[in-house]
Amino acid sequence: MSRIGLSTYAFFWRMSPQVPQPLSLLQMLQQTAALDVPVFQICDYPAIESWSDAQLEELRQQADALNITLELGTRGLGTAHLQRYLHMAQILGARVVRSMFHTASHRPSLEEAARLIAEILPAFERQQVRLCLETYEQVKTADMMSVIDRFPSPWLGVCLDPANCVAGLELPEQTIASTAARVGNLHIKDFAFSRRDGWVGFTYAGCPMGEGLLDYDRMIAAVRPAEKGINQIVEHWLPWQDDAELTCQREAEWTLRTVEFLRSKQDQE
Repeated sequence: MSRIGLSTYAFFWRMSPQVPQPLSLLQMLQQTAALDVPVFQICDYPAIESWSDAQLEELRQQADALNITLELGTRGLGTAHLQRYLHMAQILGARVVRSMFHTASHRPSLEEAARLIAEILPAFERQQVRLCLETYEQVKTADMMSVIDRFPSPWLGVCLDPANCVAGLELPEQTIASTAARVGNLHIKDFAFSRRDGWVGFTYAGCPMGEGLLDYDRMIAAVRPAEKGINQIVEHWLPWQDDAELTCQREAEWTLRTVEFLRSKQDQE
């Protein structure tokens, strides 16, 4: 079964210090539950790394009370860092940890990335947590797959987001085809190019689901998430609007629209 989820990236502006009252994790969980969405991915939310076990356990209890399954997301392949995330995943009941090859301060070669994965993967296998490495423009998809494909383990996979790779001059359909067999997590957002003022260049940004370049049906046909139990996590690339109130309103509208889009697709299957 493929379940719909929200990411912290679906609350990017509403949890940011650029709005008068940023949302807490609990408030994001509550809003996720209000939409009857059963999964929440805490992604690139470094504050949680310093939480105590008791604070993490309280968050797990809050999620359980709301019938929400948690997932985690971070960046990097450092052994101690991913061990910390595995520890958090155990307390939170998370079965997916999404990561990326690079951090702001560490850009491993492909050989180093393979060595780091070989070091940490047995711990993910023992805990039965899936490590999903995201497609993005900083690492060519073919290079990323050349590392992942060294490890046949079902506990190592891809977090597929075809929008990210366009900045690396990779077409979304190429990214989908290259990764489909190893996908373990899906990030769902639509995206489009728009002309800048005076037709000088383009802006590449998010757009309302169904209006952009995401070929959702092609992606789902290739990945087969319902068959493989791959969750579909909603996020956005919403540019800042005129003010905080309008931005927050638009973000909520995009989330609702995407959730309704995904439910309509599930109903058709």
